[in-house]
Amino acid sequence: MKAYIFPGQGAQFPGMGKDLYENSERAKILFESANQVLGFRITDIMFNGNAEELKQTNVTQPAIFLHSVISALMSKHFFPDMVAGHSLGEFSALVANQVLKFEDGLKLVAKRADAMQKACELNPSTMAAIIGLQDEKVVAICDSIDDVVVPANYNCPGQLVISGSVEGIETACKKMKEAGAKKAMQLQVGGAFHSPLMEPARAELEKAILHTTFNEPRCPVYQNYTSRPHTDVEEIKKNLNLQLTAPVKWTQSVRNMVSDGAEEFIECGPGKVLQGLVKKIFPEMTAHSLS
Repeated sequence: MKAYIFPGQGAQFPGMGKDLYENSERAKILFESANQVLGFRITDIMFNGNAEELKQTNVTQPAIFLHSVISALMSKHFFPDMVAGHSLGEFSALVANQVLKFEDGLKLVAKRADAMQKACELNPSTMAAIIGLQDEKVVAICDSIDDVVVPANYNCPGQLVISGSVEGIETACKKMKEAGAKKAMQLQVGGAFHSPLMEPARAELEKAILHTTFNEPRCPVYQNYTSRPHTDVEEIKKNLNLQLTAPVKWTQSVRNMVSDGAEEFIECGPGKVLQGLVKKIFPEMTAHSLS
């Protein structure tokens, strides 16, 4: 069985999507449609912008979404038995899986990016990657801190990203190193994604989701909030919204997909981050980019 996986924020690179635009008339139409929906020429930034310009949340999230979705839609080999996306990638997975129309998915991604940016400005906050500690130990240290500090991304065994207030994350990093972490490093991000500090964004996104049409999926989608397969439209909508303030259970999702029969993981979109995580969870697993 084939599992198609879609990357999240951080996978962007200058020039992303340019080959798709130049080599496919249908891809060009979709990119130009995206420029109209967003109200600015995101293609100019994707194709010709620098890394700094691509790091702006209102650019990064739609850019990765567009590259991922258009790659899947243009492929003659996209026949998923199951899909999953890492954080933002869940929106890409839902469009590729025919749950959301292309323009509706893009509008939700743009709304999510704007809402997250506003939430970041309300509460100065950050994230940190913890390398080389057991998940249970990382969670216990987070629980021991008075400030907001929570697990945000269960990426693979021994790699957990935490999220919270600036002071809380600084304290957590110190405690993680004392507990034996190989690395505890703050990330260059705008705020505490996948934490309670994103509640204003979650509430804003919820309204947009309620006003968007969701369709029955072609195949199960393994969602970040539960790490389980879902086909019920109402469950999908609820979980999509709740992931903004809850951890991304990527390790658990990959394990559940393999348990349910996944034999091959195919990454749709920029970069190779998710392939690497799959191989760290299951070293013998076949994982590659969409050709």
